[in-house]
Amino acid sequence: MNQQQKSKLGERRAFMKNGTLILSAAAAAPATLLAADKPAGVRVALVTDLHYADKPPGGSRHYRKTLGKLDEAAKQFEQEQPQMLVELGDLIDAADSVETESRYLQTINRPFSAICKDRHYVLGNHCVDTLKKEEFLGAVEQPKSYYSFDRGGFHFIVLDSCFRSDGQPYQRKNFTWTDANIPPAELEWLAADLKSNDKPTIVFAHQRLDVSNHHGVKNNAAVRKLFEESGKVLAVFQGHSHRNELKEIRGIHYCTLVAMVEGGQQATNAYTLLDVQPDSTLKITGFRKQNSYLWEPQA
Repeated sequence: MNQQQKSKLGERRAFMKNGTLILSAAAAAPATLLAADKPAGVRVALVTDLHYADKPPGGSRHYRKTLGKLDEAAKQFEQEQPQMLVELGDLIDAADSVETESRYLQTINRPFSAICKDRHYVLGNHCVDTLKKEEFLGAVEQPKSYYSFDRGGFHFIVLDSCFRSDGQPYQRKNFTWTDANIPPAELEWLAADLKSNDKPTIVFAHQRLDVSNHHGVKNNAAVRKLFEESGKVLAVFQGHSHRNELKEIRGIHYCTLVAMVEGGQQATNAYTLLDVQPDSTLKITGFRKQNSYLWEPQA
């Protein structure tokens, strides 16, 4: 196998092993992975769609119950010792005023921020229903809504799809939630970031990049094309549609995680540990309603 072949994601096959879905793949292997200084790996705690709000349930969404569910996840994460924590959007639910939405954010971010010092927030449409992006980000002490960083020999990308088709950012109830887009400036940044990076890459998003329905980013095909052309993206973790779903598109896993807000009992909770292992194996351990997966390089 030549170097070019090794650096591209190969075909994947799925099978069951001890009740767990196993997806085998020829993992991305840039030159740095073939060298002696292989990455050390990293453990990531993941939660999504907490929708915290101090209000009565709406359908299957039990907004106040999120605090107890997050407490359960925090105790599990304390045992597991993740190096970083990622929230995949909709940390809070919509409110009628800036004051009320800010109070929701302060209430849920207090226990959330205590879980892990190295934490990352993906913007969801409910996060900026009334707040402006700079108000949300300022409250959680995160400088940017989209950015990238390296941990344990791997590259991580946080995306922001909370933009209208005309490029305007979501804020103050100025948008329709089905009109989610990655604007030209962010696409340009993403292309440059992928080009300059030489590490296997994992992407975090809120709105889905693998579907064309109302839960999908409208221009997600353009985003996926950049992922595929780079030959570096192992997986995308996303939320928004509140359910377990897994797609594979051109060798890249698109894993949709279950919303924490769904259901009024602890048994309906959902949270996740992602172990990114040195050989690019990805082990996803789901708790409660979240599925578990194992994606490993093909021998």
